[in-house]
Amino acid sequence: MYYGDDNTALRFDDRALAHLKVVIATKLRRGESFTITWTHRADEPRGRSTVWISPSIPLRFVFDDPEPVTLNPQYIEKLATSANSSGGIMLVDEEDPS
Repeated sequence: MYYGDDNTALRFDDRALAHLKVVIATKLRRGESFTITWTHRADEPRGRSTVWISPSIPLRFVFDDPEPVTLNPQYIEKLATSANSSGGIMLVDEEDPS
């Protein structure tokens, strides 16, 4: 995912990114701003990051696989619920029970 004028990708696996795209597009279509927080991948420095997502900032989704993934409605709902909270989207694994 590329956000703003920065040419550095925010790296997410295709499956998580496909689900995030649905939730982000829904929020932005409504003109809503929010945050996304995620834990860094194993190949990145330890830690977590948060970005502010706003309809006025350019956003582009880039997938490694040309074929779209099958979406899980329960995972979309979990992400959408967190997107509507004061803490914003907390990107968790799809199978995370929390």
